[in-house]
Amino acid sequence: MKKMVLMGRSECGKTTLKQALKGKKIQYEKTQAINYFDIIIDTPGEYAENASLARALALYSYESDVVALLISATEPYSLYPPCIDGVCTRPVIGIVTQIDSPYAHTDQAIEWMRLTGANPIFPISSYTGEGLWDLLTYLREPGDEFPFTRKELETPREVLSTKYEAPEIGSSVADMSETDFIDINDRMQV
Repeated sequence: MKKMVLMGRSECGKTTLKQALKGKKIQYEKTQAINYFDIIIDTPGEYAENASLARALALYSYESDVVALLISATEPYSLYPPCIDGVCTRPVIGIVTQIDSPYAHTDQAIEWMRLTGANPIFPISSYTGEGLWDLLTYLREPGDEFPFTRKELETPREVLSTKYEAPEIGSSVADMSETDFIDINDRMQV
């Protein structure tokens, strides 16, 4: 699989997408530092929002095969300037997240991604699984075999918590190591 670095503003769905691609249950967690997960490099949103930290994103793009710019379909504006793909030495793809939100303006977000020069663009819902198969198919390299079927990947995820719906005080959150989904990294054959 091609290694992908996820870039986007805070709360656009980078970590949630990572959890969905790995077949994990979805639980809100704030990314505080750059995280490596075999085929995914997850970056904090503050790196894309702050000019002094943005330089680090350029360095991490060299660690990847593909740069993925993420934007939520619920965002009122685009963080990215037009034709930003020209400053990158890697292919730039666009990922529009949260397309299942009742507040989503998916067509507007796709147009903003087109203006960046990102190609192709993947509309995705990490909760329902919509669009995940298309993204993984794009990242697939010759000889890669998926450890799950399209139906398994596009099955809605169990959501343990979101940034808006925290667990009740005193309740325990299920162990994230045990899931009903297969982790892409457990059975990847190259």
